[in-house]
Amino acid sequence: MESEPHITRGTAAFRRTNLAMFAAGFATFALMYCVQPLLPVFATDFHVSPLVSSFALSLTTFTLAGALLVASALSEVWGRKPMMVASILGAAVLTMISAAIPHWGWFLVMRAAIGLVLSGLPAVAMGYLAEEIDPKSIGLAMGLYVGGSGFGGMTGRLLTGILADGFGWRRATATIGVVGLVSGLIFLRSLPPSRHFTRRSFALGSLARAYRAHLADPALRLLFAEAFLIMGGFVTVYNYITFRLLAPPFDLSQTLVGLIFAVYLVGVASSAWMGHLASRFGRSRMLPLGIAIELTGVVVTLSGSLPLIVLGIALVTFGFFASHSVASSWVGAQARGARAQAAALYLFLYYMGSSVTGSVGGLAWSAGGWAGVVGMIVILLAIGLVLARRLANLPSAAPGII
Repeated sequence: MESEPHITRGTAAFRRTNLAMFAAGFATFALMYCVQPLLPVFATDFHVSPLVSSFALSLTTFTLAGALLVASALSEVWGRKPMMVASILGAAVLTMISAAIPHWGWFLVMRAAIGLVLSGLPAVAMGYLAEEIDPKSIGLAMGLYVGGSGFGGMTGRLLTGILADGFGWRRATATIGVVGLVSGLIFLRSLPPSRHFTRRSFALGSLARAYRAHLADPALRLLFAEAFLIMGGFVTVYNYITFRLLAPPFDLSQTLVGLIFAVYLVGVASSAWMGHLASRFGRSRMLPLGIAIELTGVVVTLSGSLPLIVLGIALVTFGFFASHSVASSWVGAQARGARAQAAALYLFLYYMGSSVTGSVGGLAWSAGGWAGVVGMIVILLAIGLVLARRLANLPSAAPGII
């Protein structure tokens, strides 16, 4: 198998792989985040609080986070492509089923199941690309996967908001499920089979040893904490800004609130740009800058002016994607072996930040409105800035990244 050539840029196989990975990233984030603009609708229709309505997203990311820790190891047994195909198609079908569930408790069970099933993709996609793509071509392939993720996150929010206005949230959710199903079929048809994959048995002991080794590294511990903080702040803004904009004095429609999510494209662009700047000026300089931009955007959203609020959301999005791009690449450079497990730990804390702070923000909203939410996020990101400065003073496993 090792004699097989790797997929290189400019070939038909490379174009097929990029189409498949773009579709995979698109489907994953569309299916995951499509409920975010619907949280106020859930609160009204199911007669629950903003905190409880946020569980529709938080339970998805919570189960995904936990399952990520073993999903990459399970793909060593089941195979990369089969696991990713099952992940996308399974989550799409569950999303369509969830649209017909009348009871809030069972709806949450379904959303938790969607997170569990989706874990089979982000944990495995990076492994597939690392194995099958020529090292000189992997940057573009990874960038298109991340771009598809960002575009899917935006489209899921935007399309759901628009459709919910005209047809109700159930039809909107079912439509996203159909979109995810089509994306999964494109993935199945386009992705070349693995040529450099070697099936292995599941070894829990070696997996645990890899995680312990990564957690013993002070720099990696701080980077994992950064994932929790920056993602927590980002998701909390998007979770509760809809409550503010749908209420007086703005009284926006679901469609207009959905259109605001188009600023997500700003973040898709910022991740690539900040990655370039980090390679030129150092990650220890760019990470605090990204967090500072995210924090500034959060404060700007306190304004009573709608254009300034949109600007604040754009800054939050820009800063988050910039920080995430720098921190996640830093993890790969810092890890001493078992990089897939280091990435899994980073993603675990990343989605735990989404789950925990995304829901706790509901308590802040109930206690102090939008100002309470902003206060909570400011504290999170201020801690992130302190940790970023500490990172700059720690030994690096990769010369030149500081």
